[in-house]
Amino acid sequence: MTDTFKDFEATTLFCGRCQLATPVRKKLLLVLPTGKKYDYTCSVCGTPVGGKTDNDATDFYTTAPPRTPPRLR
Repeated sequence: MTDTFKDFEATTLFCGRCQLATPVRKKLLLVLPTGKKYDYTCSVCGTPVGGKTDNDATDFYTTAPPRTPPRLR
């Protein structure tokens, strides 16, 4: 069986503070060796309403260049 959805994005989630489903903003929190961690916040009041971690670790190894040793004179 093949996966129907490769990447699922939430556009509306229930906000406990507003007491209704509201549009959300997706913010990148961390770039981890196992993937990227995102936070979803309510676009009305700013309350965190959910989170997501994807399994794409390619950005982790491209965020910081490898350290070069100091040159000796």
